[in-house]
Amino acid sequence: MSIRLKLLRKKLGVTLETLAEKSGMTKSYLSKVERGLNTPSIAAALKLAKALNVKVEELFSEDSVSLDSYSLVRSHERPDTSPGYAVLAHQVSERSLLPFIIYPPAEFTDKTFKEHVGEEFLFVHEGQVEVDFMSERVILERGDALHFNAQKPHRLRSVGAVQAQLLVVVHSSED
Repeated sequence: MSIRLKLLRKKLGVTLETLAEKSGMTKSYLSKVERGLNTPSIAAALKLAKALNVKVEELFSEDSVSLDSYSLVRSHERPDTSPGYAVLAHQVSERSLLPFIIYPPAEFTDKTFKEHVGEEFLFVHEGQVEVDFMSERVILERGDALHFNAQKPHRLRSVGAVQAQLLVVVHSSED
């Protein structure tokens, strides 16, 4: 499970600090799990899966995605969290395209900027969003799309009266 946890966390763009906060576990414990020095209990694995918004099987799965397989996530199966995000695919660790629906907060709650290997595509489904690239800020309206190198530091926030909803697709071939 150690390799799978780190792979999932990195693919989802979640820091150890954020995972520790969301799961109620310490950063040092999670680091040990990722390095294979600790094996989490089933209760801990369930907390980690919930914090990462994936099925617990993905933490343990070693199966490869076959050409015949597909991932279907029905709208009623994903959590409708606001602000937050919902993963729109199963078997995340086996995929290089990661689709999400994101409900960004109204304020930049985290002072840190996200950056990761790959590309990111944003499509504003509802509301308005501000994308902060450190040196430049861009406002996107409903129907707007933005594609950029995800190594460019970035963060998002919802602006306006309506909670923003974005389709975000991250491409990452990093394993």
